[in-house]
Amino acid sequence: MVHPADVDRRAAGRRARLRSVTTEVVDRPERHRFEVLADGKVAGYADYQLSPDEILFTHTEVDEAYEGKGLGSVLVRHALDDARERGLAVLPMCPFVRGWIGKHEDYLDLVPASSRAKYKLPAA
Repeated sequence: MVHPADVDRRAAGRRARLRSVTTEVVDRPERHRFEVLADGKVAGYADYQLSPDEILFTHTEVDEAYEGKGLGSVLVRHALDDARERGLAVLPMCPFVRGWIGKHEDYLDLVPASSRAKYKLPAA
């Protein structure tokens, strides 16, 4: 039988190992995507279509080996911060990006007010 304290210690060990993963997000415009690297290896990506005034996020994927470890959030936060710095409107066609914005309303302003209903996002 496993003692609950042992489970807690094992869970804490997994979290510690996760914290030791070095992450980096890079824009790969030639591939039309942002990539999140974990210890130098591609762990996920967010595909986009870029126009002069906006960026349309079409698909986000994280490798199964990294699912549930927060790398999708790291990726999307960086991509949205980049869009903000570049003055781009964000069109979140990708369900993951749309859901992330819905949970982090300080990023809602990136989605044009006229487009929020289309993506089922709050008006304000």
